[in-house]
Amino acid sequence: MEKIDSHRRKLLLLGSAAAGLSCLPHYAQASLSTSRPKILTLNNINTGESLQAEFFNGKTYNPSELARLNHFFRDYRADKIHAIDPHLFEHIYRLQLMLETRKPIQLVSGFRSIATNNHLRGRSAHSGVAKHSYHTLGQAMDFHIEGIALSNVRKAALKMNAGGVGYYPKSNFVHIDTGPVRHWS
Repeated sequence: MEKIDSHRRKLLLLGSAAAGLSCLPHYAQASLSTSRPKILTLNNINTGESLQAEFFNGKTYNPSELARLNHFFRDYRADKIHAIDPHLFEHIYRLQLMLETRKPIQLVSGFRSIATNNHLRGRSAHSGVAKHSYHTLGQAMDFHIEGIALSNVRKAALKMNAGGVGYYPKSNFVHIDTGPVRHWS
């Protein structure tokens, strides 16, 4: 009898899990899938550069595309390149799926050297620049998506519950990073 109850519990759990997965929104199912290529389209508002990169080919990260993204996310002020955490690309890809948009990401800030970060901290207009910013580690970006309300980008980023989310409506960008889960305005 105990053996039958154990099997019944397992079947009920599996059935509940399957039902739960079938209720997931389309974007959540797509982001869980690892068999499809992941492509980002971006514009760098400071350099005028545009880039489309397939950073994940459906099985593994693409090293040459990651290198192109690292260059795109460089500290343009100091002309320094740093390896960007691929999870940051995953976050922005998921955001695009959640927002159901293929519009280019407008990059405001990616990697920042410590010297650039300190310089920005010293300017009164950038009082929100953290001393130990995730930008200096290649783990953060500031951006907006043309045609998508900034408040909707923020809401979607908060729903992901993955890393930090900062909201800067006066400066027209959302900050995301791959650090601990937290948020601020």
